[in-house]
Amino acid sequence: MTSELPVLVEFSAEWCGPCKVVEPELVALSHELQGKAKIVKIDIDRSPNLSRQLGVQSVPTFVVFHQGRPAAGRVGALKRQQLREMLDPFLPRAEGALKPEEVAELLRQGRISVVDTREPAVFNRAHIASAVNIPFEEIETRLAELHMLPGPPVLYDRAGDRTKDLAAKLAEQGMPVAFLEGGVLGWEASGFELERPD
Repeated sequence: MTSELPVLVEFSAEWCGPCKVVEPELVALSHELQGKAKIVKIDIDRSPNLSRQLGVQSVPTFVVFHQGRPAAGRVGALKRQQLREMLDPFLPRAEGALKPEEVAELLRQGRISVVDTREPAVFNRAHIASAVNIPFEEIETRLAELHMLPGPPVLYDRAGDRTKDLAAKLAEQGMPVAFLEGGVLGWEASGFELERPD
């Protein structure tokens, strides 16, 4: 099974109740990840040899293939978010995307400057230590400030969606900037703290 993209395979069967429950979740995920991952369904009764080779003992079983090899697997009626989490490590990353661990390490080395793009009131309640605040709406009119920071800017917001889109837009304009994947939520979910001024 060779594909440039990661492939999520669901081993299922006609008679499997939980497989029917998972069906709409898989369809939604397939639309969400179009062009980034492939989702394939294999009926264990029609492909018994493949199921045996991979040690499939119950359905539904999900296996992620990356570069032609099984890379992750889980059993049971999973929700879309759980399926997405299985695929995430193998998905192509957006240009400029940095994981929380990477940002933390670059910050520790003093090699980047983090820019909080949330509203000043939200920034004042809690932010990544040493971050500067340039609200999202003002970024494009304050690009010069980004280049005057002590290190290359890494943008972040609440969940990472807006800064991802902004980074893509700036890259098209010949001004690539990095952004924090998952934003503040991803930062805290990875176990990193925010500074909360009193």
